[in-house]
Amino acid sequence: MTSVPRTRTVRAVLRDLCRDGRGPVLLFVAAGWFFSLGVRLAYPTLLPYVRAEFGLGLTAAGLLITTLWTAYALGQFPGGILRDRLGDRAVLTASTALSAVTLLAVALSRTAPTLFAATMLFGFGTALFGTARFTVLADIYEDREGVAIGITMAAGNVGNVVLPVAATLIATALAWRVGLGLAVPFFAVFALGLWRVVPGRTVEAGGALSAHTLARIRSGVTRRPVIVATGALLLVHFAWQGFTGFYPTYLVERKGLDPNVAAAVYGLFFASGIVVQPVAGAGSDRYGPRPTLLAAIGAAVVALAVLPFAGSLPALAALTVLASSVLGVVPVGNAYLVAALPADVEGGGLGLVRTV
Repeated sequence: MTSVPRTRTVRAVLRDLCRDGRGPVLLFVAAGWFFSLGVRLAYPTLLPYVRAEFGLGLTAAGLLITTLWTAYALGQFPGGILRDRLGDRAVLTASTALSAVTLLAVALSRTAPTLFAATMLFGFGTALFGTARFTVLADIYEDREGVAIGITMAAGNVGNVVLPVAATLIATALAWRVGLGLAVPFFAVFALGLWRVVPGRTVEAGGALSAHTLARIRSGVTRRPVIVATGALLLVHFAWQGFTGFYPTYLVERKGLDPNVAAAVYGLFFASGIVVQPVAGAGSDRYGPRPTLLAAIGAAVVALAVLPFAGSLPALAALTVLASSVLGVVPVGNAYLVAALPADVEGGGLGLVRTV
């Protein structure tokens, strides 16, 4: 009896997401994030091949990953500033086109300095996408921003599951350069698609970057709701990075799992996010961000507290799925931040917060 209303509700949400020609915007933004995040997460899986070719030690290989993510972090703020000045379409298109060019440079690099430089530029290029994807969806889907952002984040988790495996298989069969290079045409196609479907501007253009603009950004990010949400997201990301960075090693060394089985359990965490993030976004739209965030964080806390006492593979898999509830914090938290920031500097404000 209850399945029919739920089915109708899902259909109604999907129809609403596609209403007034908004569907292609969500499709291309989600597809762009699928590749933007998935390719970055493929980097660690390709490190053995890159190390062998360039003769990199473990420290240098770790520095390469650090270069990628540091450039991604630092690019959030200028990406937000550009969004306020030029609009979402220009920034999303430029980000995707720059990602295509710089990823090609990575695939064609012949020396370690060139590899590091191209990787840094690729990280910076994808950072421009990171901020604008939230603001464009929040502006277009004022009534459904939570679920729209959740679907986009879920697409990124699909990329996390699919692209690292695909890149590794291609690297094993052919070469790591081919594994990265095959993503270049997709970035180019998505750049054209984003330019065609995203509105030229969803908010009024901001003024030139000036002391007044910076003061407006400072005023926006120092509001109490923004400070509280930023602090919460900072702690959640700290826990998320620590958990995901060492979970496979923990499963092998402490739980005695085979490395391949541990990798599968690790992948289950991101695969679960494909469901968790749209559900969290829909929950935020219906019940509000605060109860949704508390539920998502609370479930993850329970999972991590019980994890040391789990011994069987089914128990570990179940706790991994429960821990993935923390992934629901990202779409809800970012949508909340966009709504809490002044409209004229929401790009710059969100970019600054995301850099932090």
